[in-house]
Amino acid sequence: MTDASMATISRGWIASGAFSMSLAVALGAYGAHGAHWMPDSQLSNLHTAVQYHLVHSLALMLLGGLAAWLPGRLLALATALLGSGTLLFCGSLYLYAFSGVKWLGMITPLGGLCFIVGWLVVGVAALRTHCKPAGTGG
Repeated sequence: MTDASMATISRGWIASGAFSMSLAVALGAYGAHGAHWMPDSQLSNLHTAVQYHLVHSLALMLLGGLAAWLPGRLLALATALLGSGTLLFCGSLYLYAFSGVKWLGMITPLGGLCFIVGWLVVGVAALRTHCKPAGTGG
């Protein structure tokens, strides 16, 4: 992968994380100020979804910034897993919170598994990398 394509991908991950973060903040604000109609169990799921959404949006931004140091394929796999985890885990909790459809909770553990494996891949990528960022002649 060339430095230019890696920089483009890195910017994409950072932008995706930032846009995802804005959505998480908006949903969190709604949960805090506008979701008074929700039963406690659904509101609790909304808060859990927002918390994980915020953390993993920051993670996408962080991984975009680390793209120069971590191996490309492992980093791409980790971001795909963390992004999928956000969609599956947080998405299913958001859908349950807003709809009350309980079977959506069966999807949530798949998102949690994506989170776990994604973070393990980040750790493996960190252990397999060199100390110098890409494009520095190292």
